Amino acid sequence: MSVSRRQLLKWGGLGVVGAGLVTVPISTVSAKSASQLSSRDMPKPYQTAFVRPPKLTPKSVTYDPDGSRVNHYEIAMRHAQAQILPGKKTGILGYNGTFPGPTIELDQGTKAVVHMRNRLPKNHLQWSHHLLATSTHLHGSASLPQYDGYASDVTPPGFCKDYHYPNFQPARTLWYHDHGVHFTAQNVYSGLAAMYIMHDPVEKDLLPQGEFDVPLVVSDAMFAADGSLAYDDRDHSGLWGDVILVNGKPWPVMKVQPRVYRFRVLNASISRSYKFALNTGHPLHLVGTDGGLMPVRQSVANWRQGMAERYEVLIDFSKYKPGTRVELKNLSNANNRDYASTGKVMAFDVVAPAPDMKSDPKWNVIPTTLADNEVMRLTKDDAEDKRRFRVQRGGVTEPWTINGVTWEDVIASGFTLASADPKLGSAEIWEIENKSGGWFHPVHIHLIDFQILSRNGKAPYPWERGPKDVVYIGENEKVDVIMRFGPHQGRYMVHCHNLPHEDHSMMFQFRVGLGEDDDDPNDPIKAAPCELDTDPD
Repeated sequence: MSVSRRQLLKWGGLGVVGAGLVTVPISTVSAKSASQLSSRDMPKPYQTAFVRPPKLTPKSVTYDPDGSRVNHYEIAMRHAQAQILPGKKTGILGYNGTFPGPTIELDQGTKAVVHMRNRLPKNHLQWSHHLLATSTHLHGSASLPQYDGYASDVTPPGFCKDYHYPNFQPARTLWYHDHGVHFTAQNVYSGLAAMYIMHDPVEKDLLPQGEFDVPLVVSDAMFAADGSLAYDDRDHSGLWGDVILVNGKPWPVMKVQPRVYRFRVLNASISRSYKFALNTGHPLHLVGTDGGLMPVRQSVANWRQGMAERYEVLIDFSKYKPGTRVELKNLSNANNRDYASTGKVMAFDVVAPAPDMKSDPKWNVIPTTLADNEVMRLTKDDAEDKRRFRVQRGGVTEPWTINGVTWEDVIASGFTLASADPKLGSAEIWEIENKSGGWFHPVHIHLIDFQILSRNGKAPYPWERGPKDVVYIGENEKVDVIMRFGPHQGRYMVHCHNLPHEDHSMMFQFRVGLGEDDDDPNDPIKAAPCELDTDPD
């Protein structure tokens, strides 16, 4: 059973920004804390053991006529209780009821079909105005528009949708998260976020695997006195919590052997950016960006990471004696709200090496040359067009916009308004400018990977010199990116990944290889609508 527009409208206000939205005020916000927890209930850094998110096993496997493997997964979005704080349970929204959700891990060329079931209550149990219609975006995937998590392609509670993912791109760290129109921030903040890891032979040959290939889902939160999540986005400018979570645990401690580890760092915060560094001052070795391996390793003392960006970093613990504690710190960036312990992220306790540690040839290897990538070979001369975009807000009561366009404008146009119309297969340069000194905006372009050509007329930062799909547009910065549009035609979104900005309403769409009046076989709302979930479980 497909869902009609009339049925969706019955769910109330899905075409109106922030319909009924009110923030939950925090009565005392200071430089020390944002939560209302007592000192006894407030978690303390480095008291919790590190955990990895669970891995999701395919429910079944089939093969296409061409022989390619297809993994079939089933995920149910559920309200659940999580043990985040000592002695208190916190209500979350979770993929399979966990926070973060289960990791999907597969090889390049293995397709995936994810049967996504919305088993959430109709309204958020904490914020009753908040309608729990969802849209799942596999961030970093070149998916067809109807499977890309288009914001207005929502699945209400009691319905389900199959998402098809091609997985032909080079190895990379992706993540899947909710993208439901106007409530993305609260849904992701409540727990609808998880990693999706794709391997290929090049990456397997170069970098640590298995237990030495470690996902880090970093986020922040603030809590009410009863342990529930509190939410205050400060007039839709952003939410900055006072508790840093890694894989859903506050400031955890991980035991590591004295060898090289690979960490896949995802910033899953809805508004906080980080500047990561080691307390020892030793370098961190960046080997991967959003779109996979960099051409050449970049060793840095610290790096800046905006919301939704992913970086793969090697840390060499072989220089530390067993018994040493190494801390991953957050030096922070301008226009975050920092509290007593937001400068800490997690700790590593170096333990004695396993007897077979050196049997792994990668135990002490930091490669220099990594992988070639098509987008990193693009030059200015390849561009057929250059477009200019400005991220801005007119005032505290005004929506966030890109070139003055909001998602409400797209909705009002019947989803025909497009702010760019690149030809299929063409390369373009997009200049994105932020003239505000008070805000930073991580801008995500769906479908494609891009190369950052310049930042304020200078070379990009060392850690940005790989394929990207999110670009940090800092205060008073102007950034040029180049990309080739494909392999699909259709409509895709561009938005700020400060999610309160996206929801209010910093998002537009572009149209690849289609005229405004052309038939669209991949209509992101109509081509693969959700269906009634008849499974009673």
